[in-house]
Amino acid sequence: MNRRTLLATAALGLGLAFGGAASAQGMDKAKACFVYVGPIGDGGWTYQHHQGALAVQEAFGDKVEIAWQENVPEGADAERVLTQMALSGCNIIFTTSFGYMDATNAVAAKFPDVKFEHATGYKREHPNVSTYNARFYEGRAVQGHIAGKMTKSNKIGYIGSFPIPEVVMGINSYFIHARKVNPDVQLSVVWAFTWFDPAKEADAAKALIDQGVDVIASHTDSTAPLAEAAKTNGAVIGFGQASDMAEYKDGPRVSSIIDNWAPYYVKRVGALMDGSYAQADAWEGIAGGEVEIGEITAVVPADVKAEAEALRDAIAAGTYHPFTGPINKQDGSPWLAEGQTAPDGDLLGMNFYVEGITGDIPQ
Repeated sequence: MNRRTLLATAALGLGLAFGGAASAQGMDKAKACFVYVGPIGDGGWTYQHHQGALAVQEAFGDKVEIAWQENVPEGADAERVLTQMALSGCNIIFTTSFGYMDATNAVAAKFPDVKFEHATGYKREHPNVSTYNARFYEGRAVQGHIAGKMTKSNKIGYIGSFPIPEVVMGINSYFIHARKVNPDVQLSVVWAFTWFDPAKEADAAKALIDQGVDVIASHTDSTAPLAEAAKTNGAVIGFGQASDMAEYKDGPRVSSIIDNWAPYYVKRVGALMDGSYAQADAWEGIAGGEVEIGEITAVVPADVKAEAEALRDAIAAGTYHPFTGPINKQDGSPWLAEGQTAPDGDLLGMNFYVEGITGDIPQ
């Protein structure tokens, strides 16, 4: 081995030891790491992200090592975990919850050769930080249609995690599409202030059921809301969130939103390895395959199922946008005129309810 080759090999070894990333020529082997806000067995959000990580392992075999850490709180703990991952030789780190945004950017500044990918965030303060999201509001439109058609009490409910735009736009889309098919629908929102806490999620579902709600959607990570609905012996139905939650198909679960992160994770790790990786801001939905509508069960009448599937297909084809005017804000002020569709910037910063929803968004 000549001196130049020896020096190059030594430099590569140092780069990997300190979390080095791909050069323009790519890399033969990579380490992809994942930070999870909940347990991989939550049956919802984190479970689906981990399925994406496993898809990376399957796609690349022994060319890619994957590593992950579960139950990482959003805040200072996240920064510590990310630093440890970067020091351990991770070439690309996926941070899979909104509250990791500041920690992701802070650690990325210290490790410019490591690629950081932040789910559902909007800050890309450094060239090695990318963001990715899914248009969950598209799935909420389909669920809202089903809810408006299926409710007998005209009271539908929604369990919110945190009052951030991602959640607020889902609530609005759900209500808009329920109200379109049932003008008498009233929406109740209960905020759980957690992503994953089955006890709190169950309490939120109980509160909605006590209010007379008979259809429940949720933006939290466990199956607890469906478990509570199951106790009503068919009086209350609901939807799987983030994962199919198929274990409740014979009970209250009538459909689901499934987050399919696998294609994105495989694409980004592949780009890192072949040298084509570039900073990105991705926001895919039903058309891109990141938002899937789970099987609509036989509890839903055939005509309602057909309508919901037609709505899904129209969104996928781009012939219908869930936020198409006329739509007013909660206070009655105009937001979208007849036929106008919401700009992405409005959605990504959404901090208001649409007209017809009662109650306030917590500050």
